Amino acid sequence: MSNQGPTGTWVIVFSFCVAYFLALLPFPHWAEWGRPEWVALVLLYWVIALPHRVGVMTGWMVGLGVDVMEGSVLGLNALSLAVMAYLAILLHRRLRVFPAWQQALAVLVLVGLSQLMVRVISNLVGGMPSTMWYWVPSIVSAFLWPWLLVILRFIRRRFVVT
Repeated sequence: MSNQGPTGTWVIVFSFCVAYFLALLPFPHWAEWGRPEWVALVLLYWVIALPHRVGVMTGWMVGLGVDVMEGSVLGLNALSLAVMAYLAILLHRRLRVFPAWQQALAVLVLVGLSQLMVRVISNLVGGMPSTMWYWVPSIVSAFLWPWLLVILRFIRRRFVVT
């Protein structure tokens, strides 16, 4: 009897690389506020699907990558994504049984809380212009969730990520 460890680590890492790439794609100036939170969405998927492999520490690490990528205060996105991952781990058993549209509402709340943390910390360290457009990415991310859920679930099953 062979006791193999978890498989498919490269799939998880590759999905985060794709999320970073999508986050870097240029948007037209008029649509910049509607950029989805790709890294947060991919993190949420893996935390809900495999909480024993992807968790708070992964959220912290990918958040540091977002901080470096955006040139923001180091630890800003790391903290918000780690907290989001923690909350998703607390709720993962409930979220897994919800239909996709209810999961999208939970994603709206979790990504919104993450954005709120980034906003509050940014205001404390230097300030950002206040506008209601700041919340559009969480709404766009919630609308994209059902499609991302289907795509990542197919990939997870196809490559037997456990």
